[in-house]
Parts: sequence; C-alpha cells; structure tokens
Amino acid sequence: MTKIVNHWIGGKTVEGASGTYGPVTNPATGEVTTKVAFATVDEVDAAVAAAKEAFASWGQSSLAQRTSILFRFRALLDAHRDEIAELITAEHGKVHSDALGEVARGLEIVDLACGINVQLKGELSTQVANRVDVSSIRQPLGVVAGITPFNFPAMVPMWMFPMAIACGNTFVLKPSEKDPSASLKLAELLAEAGLPDGVFNVVHGDKVAVDRLLEHPDVKAVSFVGSTPIARYIHTTASANGKRVQALGGAKNHMLVLPDADLDAAADAAVSAAYGSAGERCMAISAVVAVGAIGDELVEKIRERAEKIKIGPGDDPASEMGPLITAAHRDKVASYVSGAAAEVCEVVLDGSAYTYEGAGHENGHWIGISLLDKVPTTAKAYQDEIFGPVLCVLRAETYDDGVALINSSPFGNGTAIFTRDGGAARRFQLEIEAGMVGVNVPIPVPVGYHSFGGWKDSLFGDHHIYGNDGTHFYTRGKVVTTRWPDPADAPAGVDLGFPRNH
Repeated sequence: MTKIVNHWIGGKTVEGASGTYGPVTNPATGEVTTKVAFATVDEVDAAVAAAKEAFASWGQSSLAQRTSILFRFRALLDAHRDEIAELITAEHGKVHSDALGEVARGLEIVDLACGINVQLKGELSTQVANRVDVSSIRQPLGVVAGITPFNFPAMVPMWMFPMAIACGNTFVLKPSEKDPSASLKLAELLAEAGLPDGVFNVVHGDKVAVDRLLEHPDVKAVSFVGSTPIARYIHTTASANGKRVQALGGAKNHMLVLPDADLDAAADAAVSAAYGSAGERCMAISAVVAVGAIGDELVEKIRERAEKIKIGPGDDPASEMGPLITAAHRDKVASYVSGAAAEVCEVVLDGSAYTYEGAGHENGHWIGISLLDKVPTTAKAYQDEIFGPVLCVLRAETYDDGVALINSSPFGNGTAIFTRDGGAARRFQLEIEAGMVGVNVPIPVPVGYHSFGGWKDSLFGDHHIYGNDGTHFYTRGKVVTTRWPDPADAPAGVDLGFPRNH
C-alpha cells in the first residue's frame, strides 16, 4: 500500500482536503512509494491561524521554557537520527552516511538554539542623561515561514525553525514535495519534546501553498533555500507583501588550485566536494580552476579517484554515491555532458549513460561520474548550476586570472583556494567575491554559531541564515529610554525612607 503524507497543523496530523497528491519516488528503484497531500489556500490559512493563536502565549513564554523544550528535542533527535536518515535515503536517494551527516549538521543549529538566551541578551546604557537609562531588546516577529529544498530535507528546515521558535516565534514549514517524510518526523519529535500545539506546523504542496504563504498578512517573515530564479521570485513577492525575507539561491562554487598546492589533497577534495551526495548540494564544488602548468596532472589525479567511486542504492553500506532525486533531473544533468564536446570541452569521464544492474533497481534515477576539462566560460556546463555529479575544470595562467574568472560569475555562494602560500590565501579571502571561503577546505559550510550565506545571485535579502544573522532575522529590535524620579523627590506626605540631604 502506498504511504500517504499529510499535513501537521495545530499539533496533530491533518488529512489533505484538496484531493490532489504528488508522487514521491524511491530514486534507487524509480517506484512511487508515497503520495503527499497538496494543500489548498484554506489549509495554508488553517496552519497560519494555528501558528498565530499559539504565538499569543509562546511569544510571551520564558526563555527557560523554550530552551528546556529544545534540549528535550535535541535528545530525541539524537536518539532517532538513524530513523530520520533512513527516511532521507528512501526519498532523496543519498547514501546513509550522507543522510546521517545531514542530521548531524542540523543538530548543530539545535545546539545553538538551546543557548539562545545568550544571543538574546540586550544592552543597557545607564545615566545617559540625568536619571535616564537606555536599553535595547529584541522581540519575536510572530508567525514566520520556511520554504525548503529537496536536497537536505532535514538539515535545511533545522537551519530555520529551531532559531525561530527559540526566539519566540511560531513556524509554518513548506518542505519539498519530493521528500516530505523527514519534516513530519521532526514535527512528531517536537511534539514529544513538549512543544505547544501550533508552534510548529507543516503544510505540503506546490506553488499554491508557496504563494499563499508569501501573501498571507499574518506571516511576518519568510526563509527560503533553493534555486536562484525561485529565490528571486520569493524575495520579490514576499517583500512586496511587506515581509522580511532571507532567500538563498543557487551557486557555481569554484576551487582555485595554485601551482604550489598539494595536488593529492586538492584532488581528494575536488572529488569529495563535486561528487558527494551526487552533486546535489548548493555548496558542491562544480568548477576547479587550475593555475599554471598543473592542470594536466591535477585532472589525471581527479580522474583516477573519480573512477573508483562506487555508485549504488543509498541503503547499501558499500555505496558511496546514490541516484539523483528524479528521472527528469537525471536526464537534465546528463544533457550537459552529452552536449559538452560540441562546446569545445574535453570529456574526460562521461557518466551520463551509467546504469545500475542490481535486481529491482533497473528503473532507478542513475547517473555516473562526469569530468570535463578545458571548459570555456561560454559552455552551458559551466554557466548553469547543474546540481549533479559533473565537475568542470578550467585553466588559468595566473592567480589574478583565476580570481578574475571566479569574480565574473553571477554566483557568489562558496569558494575555496588550495595553496601552501599564506600570503596568497590571505589575498584570496579578501579579494574573492563570495560569502563563504575555504582555505584548503573545499566545502566551507560555517559551523552553527557563524552564519551561512552567499553574495550576488546566491542570496536575496539582507540576512544570512542561522548564527547571529539568524537571531537578528527572527527578532526585531526595540530601544527603551527610561527616566524615573529619584525617591528623594517624592511628593510631600509620602515617605519612602530615603534621606533628603543629598
């Protein structure tokens, strides 16, 4: 029997009323295993109404109450991490170790939210004038929403809602309809941890649900992670409706390899960063820029390593890379490789025709490893965010040429440099136009107490996600100026016991 994933509204499962369902496939088999209910406008409104009602008390709750619930949630999340990883593998296709890593990175943000009392401390200036004090405080916004992508169905929601609810907001999550089950498990664990009904809600669906969240007058802020065209749409539409927005878009992350770099370490990093999670990561390295005469040697080292990657079902412990999320996405990724030679790229490895022969997996969304060398910047494989296991290698004569090439990209999410030269690394981190920089680190995703976010077409809005930016995004500042009369100046006839001889 096909599983049905419904909504979570007001602390309980709510069956979809629209009659419209989306298919959820097991990418390793191509089989439709689940149907997910698509919300109507009325169902989105019901979730927002439940969140608004819950905010009346949750927004006034003590920090001790909020953090104690989050501590319990963290313990439950840790205890159920394997179960959540299995749900991710079954619907996304990534290997179990990748799925466990995703949960672990989400746990980092829960850790941060458990200590939110430190981040919410205000400021106080005393005696700015005679008996006048000024304080700054931060207060929650109200109902906030998160719209999250398929590639990290547990981690990216946890980049958002732990911070939001720790700050006193209530939350409505619209996860990807391609792999929705992890979000429901998170909702159940939050309820088990004691989170009051309505503080966290989940509605599934398509553009109907998204647009209603963007226009709903009771939604005060929207967080989004996804492609650049949709991020731009989210930012424009939500902003036009008076909402605060953080919309993280796509990427074309470069890795600059200088002639003095440890080429074995650089090749190891390029392979793991390009092909991990089948390249379905916004922080994947999809372009290596080889500087000087090292290009041929570096490409050969990458090829040797890439050919050894074992591709198979995510639930097979021997697999190092799983299938892509859908057949349509697999075909799109393959088209970049099949058209590469016509765009003067040298096709070193072509994985577009890869198939997995295991019984029951013949119809899975399989694709192999592809490596393109001497890629011109005019090639579509370089210009577009492919979001698959395709690595482009570009050549640059000098450090300056490499930096100019990277900075000319419309994307500015993450980047990395591999070198032994500290001076070159220092120049790179200051000159490169990207929001996250790695020095001999290929995927520089910040730890939870620093913020994640890019530049240029990789971010729309003023705030990065989680860290200090997350706290500021989910709260608004208030400044209070106070003057109290001195008790010694009390009206005649009122004696508070204070001396009057000063």
